[in-house]
Formats: sequence, structure tokens, C-alpha cells
Amino acid sequence: MGKKEQSEPLNRPEDPPEEGGDKGLEKSMTLFNGVSIIVGCIIGSGIFISPTGIQAQAGSVGLSLIVWVLSGLFAAIGAYCYAELGTLIRKSGGDYAYIMEAFGPFLAFLRLWIESIVVRPCTATIVALTFAIYMLKPFYPDCDPPPFSTELIAALLLVLLTAVNCISVKWANKVQDIFFVAKVAALILIICTGLWNLISGKPEARDSFENIFENTAKDVQTASLAFYSGLFAYQGWNYLNFIVEELQNPKRNLPLAIAISCSLCTIIYTLTNVALYTSITPDEMLASPAVAVLFAEKNYGYFAFCMPIFVACSTIGSANGVILTSSRLFYCGAREGQMPNVLTMVNKQTKTPIPAVMLTGLLSLFYLFLSNNIYSLINYIQVSYWIAIGGAILALFYFRKTMPDAPRAVKAPIIFPITFFIGCVLLVLVPVLGNPKDTLIGILIMLSGVPVYLLFIAWKGKPKFIDSLTDSVTVFTQKLFMVVDANKED
Repeated sequence: MGKKEQSEPLNRPEDPPEEGGDKGLEKSMTLFNGVSIIVGCIIGSGIFISPTGIQAQAGSVGLSLIVWVLSGLFAAIGAYCYAELGTLIRKSGGDYAYIMEAFGPFLAFLRLWIESIVVRPCTATIVALTFAIYMLKPFYPDCDPPPFSTELIAALLLVLLTAVNCISVKWANKVQDIFFVAKVAALILIICTGLWNLISGKPEARDSFENIFENTAKDVQTASLAFYSGLFAYQGWNYLNFIVEELQNPKRNLPLAIAISCSLCTIIYTLTNVALYTSITPDEMLASPAVAVLFAEKNYGYFAFCMPIFVACSTIGSANGVILTSSRLFYCGAREGQMPNVLTMVNKQTKTPIPAVMLTGLLSLFYLFLSNNIYSLINYIQVSYWIAIGGAILALFYFRKTMPDAPRAVKAPIIFPITFFIGCVLLVLVPVLGNPKDTLIGILIMLSGVPVYLLFIAWKGKPKFIDSLTDSVTVFTQKLFMVVDANKED
């Protein structure tokens, strides 16, 4: 794919002159920026769609709330382990960089493939579907919307955001900033309303919490699937590691940003779900894919219209963030010679990586037409995602053995990575029995990267026509989108 034959040695703490990594990346992000990035990535569509999925699998209010808390704690443990990795190997790319250093290019490529070809585009699809569901709910409060209307609106959003990210980086950043406020406003409104319901003794609040463990799922396999929805809502806890080269004083700010963000999100998510149960019964939650709209209808009367607007804004910001940040993955992959160079190229006028953005948008549309079931898409993502995360934790064990004396700003107690790795294994194995079809699809999508690696990267003596074909596609793409190598732009 790229021209590079071997990966460059990664920057470690004992290499102070190279601490910044790539000289082209400016260390401009403060601790506050780091916290806002993690919180902004975590809080998205998940909190508005996962309550229904968790309730369906958990069966009771009590177990649902436990799942939300445990999912937050599990993400926090993983984030703490990642803080050790991020301060030991200070290079952008996150677990892709760690796996490259520990296990070599093949497994690193599979991690890159999972994140860039599966997780990011599929996440954008899920967020777009959530946007469509919430936008249509006020118009069809008591029935399903017309066939294919949800998919059509989701597709339009993906096309629009892809276009915005192709046209202007400034526009994309403005979209992100504006809609970040909307998502926080929606959650604060829900939490404050729930608190008022509890204080005022609202009958629905009392009923929901009287027998909180009634109808709890007794099937471990089914209950485990609730954690998939819960952990999907916390997805984004490791995103700061992907851009650690741009973080000021990463030894201090990376672990602090992770600790603050994970704690804050766990508290917000748990309080939001407690608030939802003060007005919505478990049966009502299962019957409504748009729980926030139902909550608003029960509490705000004529002003209920504000909630779908808030949620729609939140999902727009999340989908935009996925598309906006995906180019960083392609950049890291191309730097190691594992992605086509054309995916790092930018348009000379707009300064945007149009090929990378277009690929992410097209893949998102592909997953939209592959399945319009949000929870199936979540299962596709999570199987591949947790296999990759487990690989990064194995890399941590590898570095503990091969680099025992390397200075570490953060060193997680050994019980943390052990517990987290066992959790990753269970999150992969248990759903194989609980939902084998979705698990198989997710694994097959992940393994589709194997022939790509063998053909384009590992095979050094391939016929010249393959290289010629690749060069022709690169030249055609450059002419089509008027893009050039970002490092040779001048």
C-alpha cells in the first residue's frame, strides 16, 4: 500500500529528543482540551439508544443501572491501562501503535483495519440512524414511520456531513463545537427533571424503584449482551491516545484527562438513566426506540419538541466527530506503510483529506444498507472492537516483560490489566453463544483484512500490474479530488 518497508521505532520515555513524535504535529492540546475530547467522544448517541437495549437484555431496572455503573468502571479500568501505554509509547495511533511495536505489522494492520474500516464507519451509521429515529418520532408518535424513511434520512445526514468535511475543516469544527453544547444541554435537562420528579414524589418514580430487580434476566448469555449496549455508550474512552503526540505534557495530562472524563461520564450516564426511570416504566422503555422523546412528552407538555431537536443535534455532532477524526487513523497507517498514500492526501484549496473522508462516508452508507438494526450493528462493532482492545492489553503485558525498567508516568496495578483482559475475552466469547449470527458477521468483517494484508503489504514479489493498478487508482483519485501529498504540498 505505502512505500515504507519497515515501521519506524516508536517514541519511548527514554527518547526525549523525539518525544513529540512526528514533527508535523503541534503540541497544542491542554488538559482541558483532552477532557473535552474524551467527554465529547463518549457522550453521543449511545446514551439515547442504549437504555432500551440494556433494559431489553437486563430485564429489570436494578440490573440495568448496575450495567451502566459497571460499564463505566470497566471503561475506566481500561482507560487507566491505556494511560500507561500512552505515556510509555508516546506516538499517535493509540493501540495500533502499541500492537505494531509489540507484535509486528500483521496484527497491527488488523487493528487498523478494524478501527478504520469497521468501527468508525459503523459508529457513524449507528449515530445517523439514531438521528433519523428521533427526527421522525414527533411526526409518528404512535406508529412506525413509513418504510425506508429512517434509512433515507440517515443516508442524507451521512452524505451531508461527508460533504461538509470535504469542503472545509473550519465548517466541520464549527459543527462539532455547536452540537457539543446541545448534547450536554439535553442530559442536564433530563437529570434536573428526574431529580425534581424524585423530590416531588411523582407516582411513576415510586413505582419504577419499588421492585427494581423484578424480572431480572437469569440467563448469563442474554444479560452479557446488555454490556455490549452499555459499553457502546462509553466508546471513546481511548480516543485521546490516538492523538497523544499533540497533547501538552502527556505524562501528566493523559492520565488526568482519562480519570476526570471517565468519572464524569459514568456519573452523568447513571444519573440520566435514573432520571429516565422516574417517568418511564421498563415496558414503556422497551416499546419506544426514542426514550428521550417519550420522557419529554411526559414532562414538558408543549415544549416536548425541544428534546428530539437536542438529541438530533447531539447525534449530528457525534457523526461529524467520527468522520472528522477518521483521517488521523489513515495518516498513522500510511506513515507505517499500511494504508494507501492517497488516503493521507489533502485538497490544496480546502486543506481537507477528501479521499479519507469519502472512504469513511461510503463505508458508513454500506453498513447502513447492510443492516438498519441499530443493535445488530452494535454487536458487529463490539466483537471486532473488543478483540482489538484485548490485543492492546496483551501489548501492555509484553512491554512489562521486555521493558521492565522503562520509566512510566503511570503504572497500573497488575490486577487492572488482568481483570480488563479477562473482561475482553468474555465480551468476545459469551456473545458467540448468545448471538452467534451477529458475532460471526463481525468476525468475518474483521478477517476480511487478512487477504488485503497478504496481497498489498506482505507480498513483496507481486506482479508489476498490481503496483501499476494501485498507482493508476492513486493518480485517478488525485485528479478527481485535486489532492496532493500533505508533506509535499509546497
